[in-house]
Amino acid sequence: QVQLVESGGGLVQAGASLRLSCAASGRTFSRYAMGWFRQAPGKEREFVAAIRWNGGSTNYADSVKGRFTISRDNAKNTVYLQMNSLKPEDTAVYYCAADPYGRGSRFKVAYDYWGQGTQVTVSS
Repeated sequence: QVQLVESGGGLVQAGASLRLSCAASGRTFSRYAMGWFRQAPGKEREFVAAIRWNGGSTNYADSVKGRFTISRDNAKNTVYLQMNSLKPEDTAVYYCAADPYGRGSRFKVAYDYWGQGTQVTVSS
């Protein structure tokens, strides 16, 4: 079992930056691919970014490419999402997720474990 706890969300103005963190329990974290997803009110949960077990491969949604960066520190069992140049349309609850098969997919079904989410609100 893996437990995931997100932090770092908040209310910011357009153009600002935030860094989200996701702390994972469990000794096998370093083998997992990790992903970030988000869900805005009235919308489906959508893929944001993913990173494979060794950080050597990353994957981004087109809407965040060039603005967001996913990274991980396996020694700290933590994955990060650095978000720059935030826009009002980035407003959502952000979730991290763990894929024990290490695929780094953009599809929700690939992820077995999910955090509780952290709210990001970007004002115009």
